[in-house]
Amino acid sequence: MGVKELRLVVTADDYDEAVTFYRDVLGLPERESYESEDGRVMILEVERATLEIADPAQADFIDRVEVGRRVAGKYRVAFEVDDAAAMTQTLAQAGATVIAEPTRTPWDSLNARLETPGGIQLTLFTELDLK
Repeated sequence: MGVKELRLVVTADDYDEAVTFYRDVLGLPERESYESEDGRVMILEVERATLEIADPAQADFIDRVEVGRRVAGKYRVAFEVDDAAAMTQTLAQAGATVIAEPTRTPWDSLNARLETPGGIQLTLFTELDLK
């Protein structure tokens, strides 16, 4: 017996805006959705999920590298994408606020920081050593 899936649950004040942003713009495929008089939910797929645990010093370091100062709260969502620069532009056009443009990191990835229309802080990253 073990953990089979990591599921991040986001409560979005504007459900339709969130669905458009994550499914239609970011491109996460819809696995399933449910609607009733009690509300709506959509489950979107990603190829792989990990849980990254950092101590406060490491979180500060990541923020300094990606943004130049501490900006993230306790939680931040990161998506590995094929082209962090292009996806940053795409998400910005869809309403995300760019906190920091794509930056090459010491761990050899290109990382950008954004805030979604619903207020979630995102890191978009492209692994450069694999290119």
